[in-house]
Amino acid sequence: MIQRLVIFGGTGDLAGRYLLPGLAALHEAGYLDASFQLVCADLNDWDDGQFRTWTAAHLEQHAANTAAESRRAITASAHYRRADIQSTPEVAEAIAGEGPVVVYLALAPALFLAAIQTLHTANLPTGSRIVLEKPFGEDLTSAQTLNRVLADLVPEQAVFRVDHFLAMTTVQNLLGSRLANRVLESLWNSAHIAKVEIIWDETLTLEDRAGYYDKVGALEDMVQNHLLQLLCLVAMEPPITLSERDLRDRKVDVLRSIRTLTDDDIPRHTRRAHYSAGAIGDRHVPSYTDEPGVDPHRRTETFAEIELTIDNWRWSGTKFLLRTGKALGVDRKEVAIHFRPVPHMLFGHEGTTSPNVLRFGLEPESLALSLTVVGATVDTLAPLTMTAPINPPELPAYGRLLLDVFLGNPALSIRADEAEQAWRVVAPVISAWSRDLIPLGDYPAGSLGPVGADDG
Repeated sequence: MIQRLVIFGGTGDLAGRYLLPGLAALHEAGYLDASFQLVCADLNDWDDGQFRTWTAAHLEQHAANTAAESRRAITASAHYRRADIQSTPEVAEAIAGEGPVVVYLALAPALFLAAIQTLHTANLPTGSRIVLEKPFGEDLTSAQTLNRVLADLVPEQAVFRVDHFLAMTTVQNLLGSRLANRVLESLWNSAHIAKVEIIWDETLTLEDRAGYYDKVGALEDMVQNHLLQLLCLVAMEPPITLSERDLRDRKVDVLRSIRTLTDDDIPRHTRRAHYSAGAIGDRHVPSYTDEPGVDPHRRTETFAEIELTIDNWRWSGTKFLLRTGKALGVDRKEVAIHFRPVPHMLFGHEGTTSPNVLRFGLEPESLALSLTVVGATVDTLAPLTMTAPINPPELPAYGRLLLDVFLGNPALSIRADEAEQAWRVVAPVISAWSRDLIPLGDYPAGSLGPVGADDG
C-alpha cells in the first residue's frame, strides 16, 4: 500500500472540501499510519506553517465528525511546495522521495495534458499511480489524446480516472439490490421496467464556481460522467465477478449499446435551459447570466435532460432519462426504476393505480418501494410507500476512492475505453446544442425546471 500522496492543486476546493477529510477518515479507520506523507502543491507562496493552518481550518469545517486526533495527524503530515504544473524542476521537487507516489491532479481538465507531460519529464518513480478528476478531457478527441499520453507514462492499471459517485453507498446498492436478490434480478429487464430516471436536481446555485462551471455546463459537468456511470450500473449485465476487469467490461458494454442520437433526435430527446432570477425559500437568486464570472455569450446550460435508448436484448423498449439542474426548488437526487403496470386491473378505475416504483435515494441515501394496496374498502386502491435508510458507510466517498488508489484497486475507476465511450454518447448532443438545434430555455430559480420538464 502506497502511503505517499502529492496533490497538485492542493489548495483548491476539491482538496479542502473532500480530499483532506477523506484522508482524515482513512486515518481514523486505521488505514494510514505514522509513515504517511502528504505534499500539496499549488501556486501560492506559502510555507508549511501557512498550509497547515489552512489544512486545520478546512478539516475543522468539513471533517468535524472525524476524531480530532486524526485531523491533527493529517495536518501534521502535510507539507507544501510551490509548483507550477508546467515546470519540470518544481514538479520534480514536489514528487521527490523514497519509492512510488500517488499523484492526484486536482486541476482543471484543461491542464491535464500539460501535467502528464511534465510528470513524464520529471521522472515519476516506477510503481507510481495517477489520479484524475472528471471530466476526463474536454471532448472525445482530447480524451483519446490524454489516454495515449498516459499510456506512455504509467500502465493502465496505475491510472485512476475517479468518479466519487461510484463510491457512494447507495450507488453500490444498485448492484447489491439487483444481484443479491432473486426477486429483483428476475424483473430487471424491459418486460417489466418501462422507464429508468437518473436525477440530480439541486437547490444549489453556481456557488462561486463560474471559473469552471461556465466553461462546461450541466451536460459535461454531470451527465457525461456521474449520471452515465449510474446508468451503467443500472443497465449492465451481471459480471462474472466484481473484479476490476469483469465490472468495467460490463459497463463498457452498456455504453457501446447506447443508440447514437441524430440531429433529428436531439429536439425530441434532449432539453437545455439556464435559471433566471427567482427565489429559493427566502433566498433571492440572481439569474445565471448575472452571477459573478459568468460570460452570457457562452450560453451555458444549468439544466440538462437527455433520453437514451439501449439497443440490446435486456433493455429494448425501456426509456432511460438522465437529468440534472441547478437552482431548482427541490432537491431530488435519485435513481427511480418505474415498473410497467399490471396487464389487467381487477379493481376498476377507483383509487390509485400507479405502477410500482423502486427509488434509490442518492443524497440522503435511502431505498423506497412504492406499491399499490387495497384501500379502506375492498373495491378501492391506495398507495403504500416503504422507505428504509441506508446504513452509513465506514468511509466517505472520497475516503473510499483514496483507499482504492493506495491499495492499487481500480475497480471503481474508469478505464480508458470507458472514458472515450462516455464522450461518444454525449458528443452529438454537444454538437447539436452548439449549433442551436434546440433553443436554450430558461426557468425561474426555485421552480421545478423549464416548462414541460419531466418531474417524475
